Amino acid sequence: MTELKPGKPASGHNYFLVNSQQRWTHIRLNIFPDGGVARLRVYGTGQKDWTATDAKEPLDLVALAFGGACVGFSNAHFGHPNKMIGVGQPRSAADGWETARKLDRPPTIENDENGILLDSGCEWAVFRLAHPGVITQIEVNTEHFKGNYPDSCKVDGCILTTQEEEDMIKQKWDLLGHKWKPLLPVTKLSPNKNHVFDSLTLELQDVVTHARLTISPDGGLGRLRLKGFPSSICLLRPREKPMMRFSVKAGFRANL
Repeated sequence: MTELKPGKPASGHNYFLVNSQQRWTHIRLNIFPDGGVARLRVYGTGQKDWTATDAKEPLDLVALAFGGACVGFSNAHFGHPNKMIGVGQPRSAADGWETARKLDRPPTIENDENGILLDSGCEWAVFRLAHPGVITQIEVNTEHFKGNYPDSCKVDGCILTTQEEEDMIKQKWDLLGHKWKPLLPVTKLSPNKNHVFDSLTLELQDVVTHARLTISPDGGLGRLRLKGFPSSICLLRPREKPMMRFSVKAGFRANL
């Protein structure tokens, strides 16, 4: 039982730390003796029972509800990147991630042969997957973003330990380029549309723990889905090619 402060602007928000590591599905709020509460917020990390996963159905490995989280970004002027991995479809542009317009763009921007803007700068967000796994399908949703959607995007993945992630956060994700594995090459985007792409790891060879979404030059996205199979399931799936193997670092342990 904890005393609450009165609902004045300077004291109306009551924050309490919870030291429980247990997974919960329901909570009960008791107030004494009576009165009113304007809002209840319960902050934490989603958890999924991965042992009950269907080995035939790909899952969204970066979903916020399963435990995925954004651990770094270059810009979040109009919304945090965590909104992109939220539940359901985006309700509006405010329900996604949008960066500020880049003021250092050159006055004239040229396109390459695929219609992708050249030398226009970029913004990025890095996500820790809810479970290490192989990403086989990528969804990039620009719904509600019509005049402010990115021209293009790409997705890369890597394997990091908990300590390496902490180091990268301190270094603002100045990670050596060779650590990143391409999951989606630079790809043209369209406004107000849900794009579905096959990952470059369709042969189930590369397990990753983190993914980096890069957009160019700036703009907003409503949702990001990284669908695939948890690493434990990948190792149990029938091999489609005789020489198939998984590039997993020895001794790696996931921080769930």
